[in-house]
Amino acid sequence: MRLFYYVHTGHRIGLNRFRRACTIIRALGDVDITLLCSDFRIANEARHFGVSKAVGVDVVQNIPKIANHGDKMIFDSDEANPIMLEDMRNYFSTFIRITDTKDDIKAAGEFLISPYLSGEGICNGVAVDERYFEEKAKTIDIAYFFGDDDYEKDLEKNLDFVADLNPHLQLGFYYFLDYEEMLRKKFTHHHEFEDYDDVIQKSKILITASPQAALESLAAGAKPIYVQREDHSVDYISLFESLHIPIVFHYEKEMLMGIIRDINNINYFKTEHSTQKIANFLKETLNL
Repeated sequence: MRLFYYVHTGHRIGLNRFRRACTIIRALGDVDITLLCSDFRIANEARHFGVSKAVGVDVVQNIPKIANHGDKMIFDSDEANPIMLEDMRNYFSTFIRITDTKDDIKAAGEFLISPYLSGEGICNGVAVDERYFEEKAKTIDIAYFFGDDDYEKDLEKNLDFVADLNPHLQLGFYYFLDYEEMLRKKFTHHHEFEDYDDVIQKSKILITASPQAALESLAAGAKPIYVQREDHSVDYISLFESLHIPIVFHYEKEMLMGIIRDINNINYFKTEHSTQKIANFLKETLNL
């Protein structure tokens, strides 16, 4: 009986779930677990994130080609419809689903991890690596991390959104080669994909369309500003409102500038240290 962790990744959806998955897997310690990614490219890079076993499966329907009936699964994706989810609950001996949907409902035969829900068989919390809670000198005034994916080149289309701020740009993973080069020329200060942790920890203000980056920035003692992309889920809005993380819609530049002017008056809440609680919940649920 083996343990798998499936995470939805790709050049149109980014690495938010992947970064969360790696955080949780690292927190589990030496547990024998295989990370399944819906993208082969990031699966090959997983070892750099502290994950020793990762496999690309292309699409969620390929999971049964690797996992056997009776294996255990941690599932982080919104790809599956209700029928597919029911099939998975019947296929795996233990099925744990990670959800970001506020009005989700726990089904029979599954366990949930959620930032909103609580109750029997549910772990309430968000996964943020302990490294981000360490105090580090803030040497970057403003950083901009649009996200790991920008297939439609929305960052370029909305350059005026941050142009006057002269921010440090954190490059993403799924950018095209020519696109990366153009962005390097546009931004005086830019940081490669591998510099992500350093930029998150050292930025006083982080403007980002990545939910995971916003949570990590908050944990690091910074002041994140979340940009809600039209092509991304709105599931995090309620969570960020509860944490007093300001949200900008439609790349409204005046809204962004107003937030930055008043940012010292925003009473940001601190991110809770709940990753180990999630790891303990998983170990107990999976009988590890």
